Amino acid sequence: MQTLRTTSLQVRDNQLWILDQQALPQQKNWLPAHSVAALVDHIHALRVRGAPLIGLSASLLLALLAESGMPQHELAEALETLRAARPTAVNLMNNLDRMKQALAQAQFVTALSCEALRLVEEDKKLCDSIATAGSALVTPGSQILTHCNTGGLATAGVGTALGVIAHAYRQGKVKNVWVDETRPLLQGGRLTAWELGELGVPYQLITDSMAASLMARKQVDAIWAGADRIAANGDVANKIGTYSLAVLAHYHDIPFYVAAPHTTLDAHCPNGDAIPIEQRAASEVTGVAGSFGSVQWAPTDAQVYNPAFDVTPTALISAWVLDTGVVTPERVKAGVFQPR
Repeated sequence: MQTLRTTSLQVRDNQLWILDQQALPQQKNWLPAHSVAALVDHIHALRVRGAPLIGLSASLLLALLAESGMPQHELAEALETLRAARPTAVNLMNNLDRMKQALAQAQFVTALSCEALRLVEEDKKLCDSIATAGSALVTPGSQILTHCNTGGLATAGVGTALGVIAHAYRQGKVKNVWVDETRPLLQGGRLTAWELGELGVPYQLITDSMAASLMARKQVDAIWAGADRIAANGDVANKIGTYSLAVLAHYHDIPFYVAAPHTTLDAHCPNGDAIPIEQRAASEVTGVAGSFGSVQWAPTDAQVYNPAFDVTPTALISAWVLDTGVVTPERVKAGVFQPR
């Protein structure tokens, strides 16, 4: 396969490498992901994260394994193992459905490689389309609040919600970005803050519990979030804490936007209740670990509830910004999840 590089993925010497997002921003380490077991471990540990990026990494690995000579039946098994690695993020399933079709072809090695590279290029274009469509909704002088990480680290392109924000900033519309630290793994504090700094976008980092006070003081003009899965009725699964922001935004009459590619839609999932929610390790709440080491602050036997995602109901969403355009609440209520 040709040499390839995005912000978080590399293909070189016919091997897959991933940027360790757990080590950022203090360290920028590229780790090998040469086997299914290695990539699944990276996904579970969130060294690879972001719904689009997870799907792309799995697709690229399958193609590279095929090129290395892995038999067709073993590739089929590998595909299903990768599919189960992250139950909430539907981009993984959608990408692997396409890879499965390629695997069924007579010239499956070539088909898999072509499809994986096609998915990467499509994702870049999807991100650009989302940024263009979403920036039209940003009003000049906006103070925007965002949650988790939705930039180039999570995609092959400029990102989803963060791509919108960066594009709107270049248009002179963004005054400041409030960045939720985003519990439990602080992906806002570690990753979004770093990306905005790299882009030169002014931001201020806040704890998750500070958002309400900012809204009450009229210092938030809009909220932009990403999505790991969008159900057929418009309900959105995203990083834990997103639902809280949507409720607060509704109370304070602040627009709440979701930015995601069409590959995040799950037409077979009727509503948010049907979305599987991944439970994470207790250690992510009872302490913290990173390139600096680890710290335990809770009792060692503390019982922990630690869902990775929550679901925001469609009634709290102002618009869904897809690569295909903006979907309005009116369209969703009419049962047509299509751009206006």
